[in-house]
Amino acid sequence: MLIQFRSRILYYKEYIIFYISVSVLISFLAVPEELTILYLLLFSVLTVSFAFLFHRRKRADIKELIAVIRKIRQNELPSHESITLNSGLQDLESEIQLAYRQIQRDINSLRRLERVRTEFLSNVSHELKTPLFAIQGFLETLLNGAIHDPKVNIHFLEKAMFHSNNLASLLNDLVEISLIEAGEMKMSFRYFAVCDYLKTNFSDYADEAARKGIGFRFILPEKDFDVYGDKNRLKQVMHNLIQNAIKYTETGEITVEVSSEQKKARISVRDTGIGIAEEDLSRVFERFYRVDKARSKEIEGTGLGLAIVKHIIEAHGSVIQVDSVPGQGSEFYFMLKK
Repeated sequence: MLIQFRSRILYYKEYIIFYISVSVLISFLAVPEELTILYLLLFSVLTVSFAFLFHRRKRADIKELIAVIRKIRQNELPSHESITLNSGLQDLESEIQLAYRQIQRDINSLRRLERVRTEFLSNVSHELKTPLFAIQGFLETLLNGAIHDPKVNIHFLEKAMFHSNNLASLLNDLVEISLIEAGEMKMSFRYFAVCDYLKTNFSDYADEAARKGIGFRFILPEKDFDVYGDKNRLKQVMHNLIQNAIKYTETGEITVEVSSEQKKARISVRDTGIGIAEEDLSRVFERFYRVDKARSKEIEGTGLGLAIVKHIIEAHGSVIQVDSVPGQGSEFYFMLKK
């Protein structure tokens, strides 16, 4: 009872304070004594009446607010514009609309993330099973007696090793892209001579290309110049781009080119391979996306290389782009600050 009385006092404290203040003011005014009581009585009636009316209005506002909150909780509102309160609560209405709009954006974002997570787990499961099942099959065959057959035992062990290496590469790329997408990728930016950097780190790919019967060359400016970037991360980028070019090229050549464009350097990897269809161009940087699905089992790779490339180049404040013509080849390129 005492608690309820105290809450009532707190609820009407503004009116009690106002009443006392006016009463004190009247006591100081030059008002005839016989009229003072009449003024106080009249003011008391007005104050109580105003407080009663305000209390009723306040209760109506609270009921209206509760009704809106219930609709939001039960997801019965089609949009933030459906939230309406009476004219006395316009500021509150605007705040609730903004909060509801933000909640809807957050919900949609969470739904998109859930779809991405589900697709990612599905793809990871598939990509992990492929080498695991292959390794398991070769080892079971060896244990069932093939290990004593000199015609196949070494071949099966080499196949098992090949798939175990693929599995290790996949796991490494999964860790890498998880760190990148979690914002934990460490970068170390500095200026370095770009032409010398490319020739030093990537000339050996000429031997790998030669084993497939394709050429490999650099097109570099006569005078070297510095670019600004993370040398280790850019090494990952160039490795993935050159490896992909070699994988998907059967005849012709791979070209690594550097050109200077005002305050930036353009670096590209161009091939004469199978090319990419126009409908696939916007998706080649997605995780596990394969352009040539029919050959995806034949071609070594994790399906994460270009996704990693995209994130690293974006961390440099640039964008990885691709031009391609099916049957003629592709060119991947990006810009770096000089």
